[in-house]
Amino acid sequence: MASDQDILKYVNELVAEERELRDRLQHREIDVSEEHTRLKSVETQLDQCWDLLRQRRALRDSGGDPDSASVRPEDEVEGYLN
Repeated sequence: MASDQDILKYVNELVAEERELRDRLQHREIDVSEEHTRLKSVETQLDQCWDLLRQRRALRDSGGDPDSASVRPEDEVEGYLN
């Protein structure tokens, strides 16, 4: 299982990719469709990472094992807001 630091490192990598995609679109290196498709994937992965970190924190705070937290499926994580 990844540590909180590993998950946060991945979050930072995804945020950098998000910025790069927007920059590449601005410089017309990719088209809007490609940018939107990839951004949706990046945003979903970010939501999964934040959810995993919240699970780990809740388990730790309640005396549980944070390593028992797991990545939830995309439809579950994305469904929180709907």
